[in-house]
Amino acid sequence: MQITETLSDGLKRNYTVVLPVADLESRRTERLTTLGKTLRLPGFRPGKVPMPIVKQRFGTAVSAEVLEESVSEATQKVLSERGLRPAQQPKVDVVTENPTAMTSDLEFTVVLELLPDIVMPDFGSIELTRIKAEVAPEAVDKALEQIAKFNRTLEPIAPETLEARGHGAAAGEVLTVDYAGMIDGVPFEGGTGTDTEVEIGGTGFIPGFAEQLEGARPGETRTINVTFPEDYGKPELAGKPATFDITVKQLSTQTIPPIDDDLAKKLGADDLTAVREMVTSRQQQEYDGMSRLRLKKSLLDALSGLVDFPVPASIADQEFDQIWQQFEAAKKAGTQDEEDKGKDDDTLKAEYRVIAERRVRLGLLLSEIGRVNNITVTEQELNRALYQRAMQYPGQEAQMLEFFQKYPQLTNTVRAPLLEDKVVDFVLELAKVTDTVVTPEELAKDPEPETAAAAA
Repeated sequence: MQITETLSDGLKRNYTVVLPVADLESRRTERLTTLGKTLRLPGFRPGKVPMPIVKQRFGTAVSAEVLEESVSEATQKVLSERGLRPAQQPKVDVVTENPTAMTSDLEFTVVLELLPDIVMPDFGSIELTRIKAEVAPEAVDKALEQIAKFNRTLEPIAPETLEARGHGAAAGEVLTVDYAGMIDGVPFEGGTGTDTEVEIGGTGFIPGFAEQLEGARPGETRTINVTFPEDYGKPELAGKPATFDITVKQLSTQTIPPIDDDLAKKLGADDLTAVREMVTSRQQQEYDGMSRLRLKKSLLDALSGLVDFPVPASIADQEFDQIWQQFEAAKKAGTQDEEDKGKDDDTLKAEYRVIAERRVRLGLLLSEIGRVNNITVTEQELNRALYQRAMQYPGQEAQMLEFFQKYPQLTNTVRAPLLEDKVVDFVLELAKVTDTVVTPEELAKDPEPETAAAAA
């Protein structure tokens, strides 16, 4: 085998490889001979089929098989002999015309990008602040109030009672309504509902929705005008005025159970203390999760400032394409970052390219930290995570687990985050981390988003 390096530019490497036709022919003959010893064809005794017939029947298929194996083995030899670590699967192209004929040496090219050499930074020099929050008793009280309200009972108000008191829905009472919303006279997705419970003076609806139903009675229809908040969850509706045609079907009083041991037993707990402990634990887990996300972002920012090595262009291109697709989708929906508005595409592409390279660089660094320090995900950890993922699909858990087994590449989407978290934990153990207690509101504030302006 003859190997010639034709390009060495940064992380890019190109090679031309030539395999002698005599070696290929020898492998093909050996494979055909082995096949002929077990071959059964009509008119011949088992294993006695003449070689010319074996070649005529199976020569092309065996030649293709030999060529594929030879090219694969030779490519691996190029990598192993030179100690090359490709960033992605090398691109292999056969140069020889009609290679299965095996009338000449086989020539092919290998094009690849290498993983960069990464010098491990001093993790002990990293100083981080971990902000934490503790669950206040008042927050638990509020959560218990919501639990009690969720377990309320509704008692319809009789028509004669309404007549006697002389007015319709009042604060604290609950209307059951059907509604149909429109923007500019056109119905919109999610704008209709049936048998919807609306508490007068309650929350959970667009500002002005419940307020305009005060005084309504069963059988009554109303048209109300509201405006979606500017920060509404659906960008296509944010800030837009809308009308809703309301049909009132029932008016009820609500009875909210007292927050006591009886409510706790209804919830399946022994007593109210157990419920408080459960609510506190859940909220603390939520706070701790937010704290970890903030700390992880700070760590990645710190690592990004400690390393600077070239990244494979092919991986950076893939990452950039994903980012740009997300940007274009946000732009189409009108939800792109304010700092990005008004910039031309060339400027934004250059800035988002910086983000793409930063992400790839951090990914390669975390991967190298794991490799150098033998950090791995055990099968037990992976199986546990796969089961948790499958549990997100009630009634289809078994099918989801089979799906992961059938498509191993999907398993990597579960393994990769696990490995990343273990690497992060490893680095945090070596870094200097100081804890600071803040309010839940301060903890919940979103850290600065990764915008093109920030990258620039």
